Amino acid sequence: MSRGKDYLNLLGLAMRARMCTLGEESIIRDIQKQNAKLVLLASDTGPHTSKKIKDKCTYYNIPFRIVDDRDTISQAIGKSGRVAIAILDGGFADKITSLLDKSIRG
Repeated sequence: MSRGKDYLNLLGLAMRARMCTLGEESIIRDIQKQNAKLVLLASDTGPHTSKKIKDKCTYYNIPFRIVDDRDTISQAIGKSGRVAIAILDGGFADKITSLLDKSIRG
C-alpha cells in the first residue's frame, strides 16, 4: 500500500474505535456542536452535499479534506456508499491530516 493511502488504515481504526460519525445529518450536527475534529469528503460527493458540508465546516471552523472516491473510503470503514465521514477524536484527526498533507507534498 502506498504511503498516500496510509490514512485509510487509520480511518478504519478510528471507525472501529467508534470515533467517526456517518450520515449527512449526523455529521452536520457534530460540526455544529464542535464535536467533529476533521471531516473527510469523497472526491465524488454530489455537488449539493459537498457544498452543504463544506459551508458548515467553513462556518464552524472545522477542517475538511477531499479524499478518495466513495468506494475507497467506504471500503476502509467497512460500510457501503459513504461520501462523508466526521472524525471525532483530535488524535485521529491530527494524524490523518498529517498523512494526507504528506501525500500531497510528495
